[in-house]
Amino acid sequence: MNSKEIICANFGHCNPPRAGLTFSNDRKNDMVYGSPGTPKGYTQKKWVEGQLEYYDDMWGNIWARMTDGCAAGEITKPAIEDWAQLKDLKVPHFDFNETVDAYRKDFLHNNDKFKLAGMPGWVFASSRYLRKMENYLMDMLLYPEELRHLHDKVAVVFEQVIQAAGKAGAEGIFFCEDMGTQNGILFSPQLWQEYFGDLYARLFGMAHECGMKVLMHSCGKNREILEPLLNAGVDCFQFDQPTVYDMPDLSRLLKKHKAALWSPIDIQKILPTGNRHIIEKGVEEMFEHFEGFLILKNYGDLKGIGVDPEWDSWAYKAILKHIKES
Repeated sequence: MNSKEIICANFGHCNPPRAGLTFSNDRKNDMVYGSPGTPKGYTQKKWVEGQLEYYDDMWGNIWARMTDGCAAGEITKPAIEDWAQLKDLKVPHFDFNETVDAYRKDFLHNNDKFKLAGMPGWVFASSRYLRKMENYLMDMLLYPEELRHLHDKVAVVFEQVIQAAGKAGAEGIFFCEDMGTQNGILFSPQLWQEYFGDLYARLFGMAHECGMKVLMHSCGKNREILEPLLNAGVDCFQFDQPTVYDMPDLSRLLKKHKAALWSPIDIQKILPTGNRHIIEKGVEEMFEHFEGFLILKNYGDLKGIGVDPEWDSWAYKAILKHIKES
C-alpha cells in the first residue's frame, strides 16, 4: 500500500498494514496539506508594540501575542464589538478558481499521499473570534437570532472553499473547533445541537458529496458531543490531548462509527514530562487502544508547550518500533 491507501485503510478500519504517520522535518509523512491561499484583497498587517506583536486576520479581528511566546495569541479587538456592526461585516471572498489553483499547487507531485485541504477557519472558531469568546457564550442565550445570522454568513465562506477543495482533488478537509475545557464542553449539548447540528451536517455532507473525508480538530473534553459529531459526518478526530478522554471508551466509540483518531502523543500529560519512560509508555497505550484506525503526528509548536525537540524524537522512535512498512 502507498501512503494514501494506508491513511484510507485507517479511516475505514480496513486492516491497515500500519498506523498512518504525519511527521515533519523529513520524517515519515503520509499526507500532503493544502492551503486555500488568501481571500481577494486581503494582506495581513503586523506590528510590534513593546513585548507584544499585533496582527489582523481575514475577518478584521485584531490579535496580540507575546513576541517570545506561542504562535497565535489571543483576540484583543473583535470585528463585531456590537451586533449593529453585523450588517456591515465584510465576509472574506475566496475566488473559486484561485482557490482551486492554490490547493493544486500544494498537492502537486504528491499523488501517492493523502491530499488534505485545510479550511481557513470554521463556524464556531470564526464566529467566536468575531465576537470574542466571553461575548459569544452570552450571545448563545441572549442573541440567538443574531448568532444564527452570523453563523450563516460565516458558513458561506466554507461552502465555497469546500467546493474548491473537491475540484482540486482533495481527499479530505481539515478544520479546527476548540469546543472543550479540561472537564467538558463550553456549552450544553442541547445548545450545540441547536446552533451547530444541522449546519455541520450540511457542510460535512457537502464534503462527502465531493468525495472527501471530514477531519476535525478539537481541544478539550468533548465526549458529550462526539457521537452527534460522528452522526453528522466526522470521519476522523484530531485530538492533541487524547488522555483527557477515557481511552477505552473513545476506542469503542470510534470502532462503532468506523472513524479514526489522528493524534500526537498527549501534549499535556505526557510529552511535557520530559520523561522518556512515560513518553514511550504513552506510545504503547496509543497502539493498544487505537491500532487499526490510528494516525500519529507530531505537535507543531513544541516551544509553545514547553517540549524539548529531543523528547518529541523519543516519541517518534518509539512509534517506529511498531511500524511495519507496507
